[in-house]
Parts: sequence; C-alpha cells; structure tokens
Amino acid sequence: MLTVEQAADRLAVSRTTMFALMKDKVVPSVLVGRYRRVPADELTAYIERLIAEAGRC
Repeated sequence: MLTVEQAADRLAVSRTTMFALMKDKVVPSVLVGRYRRVPADELTAYIERLIAEAGRC
C-alpha cells in the first residue's frame, strides 16, 4: 500500500492530480482508518495501461 504522496511521486504528478485520479476512479484507492491508500499493484496496472495505450498511437 502506498500513501497518496508516494503514488503521486511514482507517477511524477502532484498530490492534487493524484486525488483527482482517485476521485475519478482511474486509480483505485482504499481507506485505511482515516487515510487514503493506493494498492501498489493497482498503481502498477494503471502504469501498464498507460504504456499499452501509448503503444497503440
């Protein structure tokens, strides 16, 4: 599980952009107590989708 900040760092985006991706359900996240977390495998899957889409262009 990654914090929002860690996930944003891996994507090289801002926290605001990361929260928008989670809100739009582009990147799944879960609540752990009071904190939002991003499963590492879900972030990897999102990155792989981006790479696959870029390859189709």
